[in-house]
Amino acid sequence: MSELNGERAAWLRCYRCWSQNLEIQIHYDAIRRVDPENGALADGVDEVQESVVQCLDCMHDQPHLSFEGDHVVPIGDRWERMVAGTPWVASCTVTVDQDRVESCSGPEAIEFLTYGAFGDAGVREFFTHVRFHKHDDEQIVIHLLVELYARSAQEATDVLEEAAQGRLEITSLAEESRPPAHASGEAH
Repeated sequence: MSELNGERAAWLRCYRCWSQNLEIQIHYDAIRRVDPENGALADGVDEVQESVVQCLDCMHDQPHLSFEGDHVVPIGDRWERMVAGTPWVASCTVTVDQDRVESCSGPEAIEFLTYGAFGDAGVREFFTHVRFHKHDDEQIVIHLLVELYARSAQEATDVLEEAAQGRLEITSLAEESRPPAHASGEAH
């Protein structure tokens, strides 16, 4: 990781095309009390803030970046895996208790099945394609193709195992070529 020495330029970029042309979308929702004496807003009773950093060149979300305070920051060591890694594609099944899946039919079924299989990583970090699912008593067996970024086959396997919300079986795992670098000529 000597070429990614922790400097901001190493992680403040798109993990797919390496562009530094990023934007953040911040969604803020709050319920706040109003001071009856002066009309000032008090601390929030219920506040939720979500943010998504997106590359303006390739339009991909950047799950290795987060928003804290007033700065975009890298998420743990995820940025190293995603920026320095290559895409890996796994064909796998995840067997979960049926109560982990909100619904397995209708327009949102794919997202519910993906979330049931891999939690937040499945819907925010991985590119997933649910091939099919089947019910087996009180469990659902979800068959997926998953693309994730890692620096080795072992790391890819470890990331999938850590994210799996049930029994994981990987039937194949293959390294793909990295998309070409951004047109600025930056090497990676």
